[in-house]
Amino acid sequence: MITRLQVSGFKNLVDVDVRFGPFTCIAGANGTGKSNLLDAIQFLSRLASEPFVNAASSIRADDPKSSSPQSLFHRVGNSYDNQMSLSVEMIIPAEGVDDLGQPANASITFVRYSIELSYRMDENLPSLGAFRLQREELEHINIGDASRHIQFPHSAKEWRRSVIQGRRTSSFISTDEADGERIIRLSQDGTGGRPKSFLAANLPRTVLSTVNATESPTALLARREMQSWRLLQLEPSSLRRPDDFVTLPGLRSDGSHLPATLFYMKRSPDSHPNGSPAESSWVYEQVAARLSELIDDVYEIGVDRDEKRQLLTLQVTDRNGTTYPARALSDGTLRFLALAVLQLDPTSQGVICLEEPENGIHPARIQAILQLLQDIAVDVDIPVDRDNPLRQVIINTHSPTVVNLVPRDSLLIAGTEEAIKDGIRYRKATFRWLPDTWRSEVTPEESPVIKGRLLAYLNPIPGDGSQLALELEDIDNR
Repeated sequence: MITRLQVSGFKNLVDVDVRFGPFTCIAGANGTGKSNLLDAIQFLSRLASEPFVNAASSIRADDPKSSSPQSLFHRVGNSYDNQMSLSVEMIIPAEGVDDLGQPANASITFVRYSIELSYRMDENLPSLGAFRLQREELEHINIGDASRHIQFPHSAKEWRRSVIQGRRTSSFISTDEADGERIIRLSQDGTGGRPKSFLAANLPRTVLSTVNATESPTALLARREMQSWRLLQLEPSSLRRPDDFVTLPGLRSDGSHLPATLFYMKRSPDSHPNGSPAESSWVYEQVAARLSELIDDVYEIGVDRDEKRQLLTLQVTDRNGTTYPARALSDGTLRFLALAVLQLDPTSQGVICLEEPENGIHPARIQAILQLLQDIAVDVDIPVDRDNPLRQVIINTHSPTVVNLVPRDSLLIAGTEEAIKDGIRYRKATFRWLPDTWRSEVTPEESPVIKGRLLAYLNPIPGDGSQLALELEDIDNR
């Protein structure tokens, strides 16, 4: 779970500092930086698994014609910055396994990961350029400091105690200089053992992406947390596709393997409440009840098991007894179904990013999908457990309907403002919040969103009666 993200030098994100709650909605006009913030989260996630070049190539470029990793760096005119920095404060799982199945237990579950990358052009290199790791750090955040870092409203006694555990006095990953060279050091969790040292100039990937449970279990679990961050891009063609019997469960970012995931959940005891036997229809009933909030005529949901073709196919039955396979369902219905399954899957954890979730949904039903997304996120008033997994949801939108329906505390308004670098003017992304919300209390020195900037695109039709507009008007008149 991300509690704070700081980014500078990534696309149009310069000196950006954003605090997140369990559910966050980022609203703004096109081109303000909403998607770039989600891309920064995805870039960090990929850096926990892949070499620098592969991680960069997996992130969409602002310019579709550009495929160079350099395009991820902030640009003023035709000149790119040669350095970017990203820092994230996060709550990580207390336990997990490494790539070889070895168990890991974190010595502390609240950490800060920071990385600084530069890009150098070199005609002698096959790709004409290369990343260089300038700094990498993984530090602990003490339990005593947790209340200063977790600022969104939550139960300190119930929820915070269930997720913030352990103790640490030194860094897990640090950066030093020796003989004019930068050295990345990986320390063991225990007090004994010498740190492993790596020459930064020679590293094709982060040190974090190489750790295992034996040498640094906490770093391994930080890596696992970052690997769980995903941008859902639910594709109707993937959602409609049946699965083979041998398909492993787990909903992919494009929505594929929905039938296999739902079928496995029906059979798994972990997906049922206490007392419900495996193979009961409880999971199917819960998904059907959720979908009925979107479509009144839903009676039953199931997965057809075709023994002859060895295929699993998602299907929906209406109140007249007519059964429709996934290929006959609308795009919006399929996306809603995927999110309903995700909400019930206890194995699905981490950060879930979603762009414009209202697409394909009738305006009268947008409230239903927004409530579903909020229910996917962890409930911070009760302890984290199997029925309340540590999940976080971040969405973006430019829909007035969505902005007026989400909780005020969850809303961030994306915009741009003018800045000057080396005598050249440029525009950078900003993220502001509404007055009288928890972010205003955290950073009183920063200004909340200006009403005029918000209403400029939330009220395209004069006199539309926007509830948010009325609330802001009331605040201005106090």
